[in-house]
Amino acid sequence: MLLQCMSSSHNDTPTDILEHVLLPVATEDDALATVTALEPYEPEQVTALHVVEKGEGVPDKTPVAQSEEVAAESYAAVRTVFPDADDHTAYSRNVVEAIFHAADEVGASAIAYRSRGGGRLMQFLSGDLSLKLVTNAAIPVIALPRADSDE
Repeated sequence: MLLQCMSSSHNDTPTDILEHVLLPVATEDDALATVTALEPYEPEQVTALHVVEKGEGVPDKTPVAQSEEVAAESYAAVRTVFPDADDHTAYSRNVVEAIFHAADEVGASAIAYRSRGGGRLMQFLSGDLSLKLVTNAAIPVIALPRADSDE
């Protein structure tokens, strides 16, 4: 499957958006569900991203060591489907900005994510990260289908 986009950073020549996919993952289960959804699209290169949310003056949600362990488990889950996947850990209070910054750092051609669901209240409280991700990105964002639509 060839998905192309026009990219001004590549002299306006078509680019395969599946050339290098950045894959944000939160947990081992999330990573496995996300790579399972991405697998049929056969990206050339995958970089898994885990964002450790830092408090910047307020206590962290979880200890950094625990968050790094969750990241390692997530990367291992990604490699069950994409054995050659790279990994990238970011530390930031703003998850969406961290995703965009990581995409730049690794030279991603697209960001692929799987919505984690949640009702309207959760979306309101989280600032609807999905909306920010798809409306503010400088590169294509691929929303992967959810097989478990009952969530």
